[in-house]
Amino acid sequence: MRDGPAAGLALVDTILDRGDLADYHLAHSARADLCRRLGRTAEARTSYQRALELARQEPERRFLERRLRELPVQ
Repeated sequence: MRDGPAAGLALVDTILDRGDLADYHLAHSARADLCRRLGRTAEARTSYQRALELARQEPERRFLERRLRELPVQ
């Protein structure tokens, strides 16, 4: 966060592109949040949906579902 959401998104994308953490819901959730902060709603929605597919705990699933609902409709 020190360098802003664009720098964070670049780092997360690098990690995901390498395949590291590709099946870790929190990596996709972090990516979604960074996209949301940058106004990249479609990408945020896709990443939240991927995180939701991977999440196993009900509280995490509810959080991700709420985040999806909060995104503006485009």
